[in-house]
Amino acid sequence: MKTGYVALIGRPNVGKSTLLNRLLGQKLSIVSRRPQTTRHNILGIKTTDQAQILYLDTPGIHQAASRALNRYLNKAAGSALTGVDVAVWLIDGKGFRSDDCLVAEKLKAAEVPTILAINKVDRVQDKKLLLPLIAEASARYPFAAIVPISGLEGINLDRLEQAIFEHLPEGPPLFPADQLTDKPQRFFAAEIVREKLFYYLGDEVPYQLTVEIEAFQEAPDLVRIYAVIWVEREGQKRIVIGRQGEVLKKAGQKARLELEEWLGRRVYLNLWVKVKPGWSDDERLLKQLGYAD
Repeated sequence: MKTGYVALIGRPNVGKSTLLNRLLGQKLSIVSRRPQTTRHNILGIKTTDQAQILYLDTPGIHQAASRALNRYLNKAAGSALTGVDVAVWLIDGKGFRSDDCLVAEKLKAAEVPTILAINKVDRVQDKKLLLPLIAEASARYPFAAIVPISGLEGINLDRLEQAIFEHLPEGPPLFPADQLTDKPQRFFAAEIVREKLFYYLGDEVPYQLTVEIEAFQEAPDLVRIYAVIWVEREGQKRIVIGRQGEVLKKAGQKARLELEEWLGRRVYLNLWVKVKPGWSDDERLLKQLGYAD
C-alpha cells in the first residue's frame, strides 16, 4: 500500500480544479471561467486497493499580488508544497506563460518530485505541436515525468496517476476509505453559492465577492443554510441582487438544487447581500471571513 500527498499547482485558470474533480470521479472543487476561482487549498482523497492519494487543489499562482487577497492566494498555493510527496505542475497545451516562472521558483525551493501535466490537449488539433513544448519543458526543469492530458475529457489520466503512484512512499492509509475530503459541509455550501454567483455575474464583481455561512442547521429531513454574500461597495450589492432580485434568485435556486443533491436532503437556503468595504485588501477581515489556511 502506498499513501502520499500530491499538490496540483499552476497558474490561474489552467484546469487544476477540473482535473481534481475528474481524478476523484465526482465534483469537489468549484469551477468557473474566471481566474482565481479556487481560493483555498482543498484536499481530495482517492482510495484504491493499491494506494491512498491525497490530492491538494490549490489557488493559481500569479504575479498581480498587490491586494491582500492576491497575496493570500499565492501564499496558500506555496504552502501546499510543504511536506507533499509529489507535485503535479499544470500548464496548458499553448505553452509556458509569465506566471509559470513564479510556479517554477516555488517548485525549485520545495525540491519535490514534479510531474508536468500539459493540460487541455483536446484543444490541440495537431498533436505534433506538443513536441517542441515537451522539449522546452525538459530543458526548463528536471521533471520526474511529462504527461499530456485533458482533465476535462479524461485523456491520459491513467498515465498521470501511474506516474504519481511510482513516486509515492509506502505506508498505510491516513483516512477512512470512504472519506472524500477533510473540509466541513458548511465550507462547500459557501463554495457552491459562490460558484453559482460567478456563473450569473460573468465579468462583474467576482473578485470583490465572498460568501460566509452564518448558520448551518441540520435536521433529519431538512438543512437550513443562512449565508451572507459580502461585497465591497453598494453598487456591487445592486449588481449581485439584480433587477427585481433576478440574479440573486437564479443563483440561489441553482445553488439550492445542487446542495440538495449533495446533502441528500431538502435545503432551505437564505441569502443576504451585505457590504464590507475593502474586505479583499484587509488581512484582518480576510481571516474573519475564513481566509486562514
